[in-house]
Order: sequence, then structure tokens, then C-alpha cells
Amino acid sequence: MTKRFNAIVTALSACAMIAVMVSAMPNDNVISRENDTVIVNTQQLGKNIKGFRGNTPIKIFIRKNKVVKIETMPNHETPQFFGKAKTLLDQFNGQTVSKAVKMNVDGVSGATYSSEALKKNVKLGLEYYKKNK
Repeated sequence: MTKRFNAIVTALSACAMIAVMVSAMPNDNVISRENDTVIVNTQQLGKNIKGFRGNTPIKIFIRKNKVVKIETMPNHETPQFFGKAKTLLDQFNGQTVSKAVKMNVDGVSGATYSSEALKKNVKLGLEYYKKNK
């Protein structure tokens, strides 16, 4: 019985160590890849960035170190104002990551909170990409 008990304790200890190791690994789902495109998702990364009515997560599509497009994700912003704010994202298209992260894009009048949140998400996502590509 003692050998069996020791074997069980050893197995449980090994499982506990594996669980601790796996939980310490980053599993933030921030960066993914589709063919030759890297996609940066700011849903978790920018969870503290708020627009007028909450988070404004985005997906940044990067190919050959250039921003291909930026898509907004579901949010609770007022559609009328958020629709205006998200037009500023087009200014990043075609820019290198290094240039895009330094851009000083004007916010959209009447959608200031949403505009600022989107710009912060872009910067945060691009900086994350540069550190983790």
C-alpha cells in the first residue's frame, strides 16, 4: 500500500507542477497568424482602454512589417459616433509598424472618447507586436 500511495503522491505532484508551469505561460491570444499576416488582437491587451461606453478593442493586420488594415471589434460605443471615430484607423493602412506607432493622428470631432481609445489601442497593439513578433 505504501508503494501505491507514494506513486499516487508522485503523480499528483507532477500534475500540480505541470499545472503551475502551464498557468505561468502567456496565453493571452494577442498575436495570431494567418498565412503571411500577423494579427494583433487588443481585446485582452487593451482591456483598460475605455471609449465613451467601454472597451474599444481592435484587430491590427500586419504583413511584411506594414499595417494592412485595422478592424474594430464588438463594443458598446454609440454606433453613430463610433462610426465616425473608426474612420481615423484608415490613416494607419500601408504604414510601417515603426512609423504607425509614432503617428499623431487627429481624433474625430464629436467622437473624442472613442477616437482616443482607438488610437491608444493601435499604439498599444503595435508596440506589443514590435516586442513579440
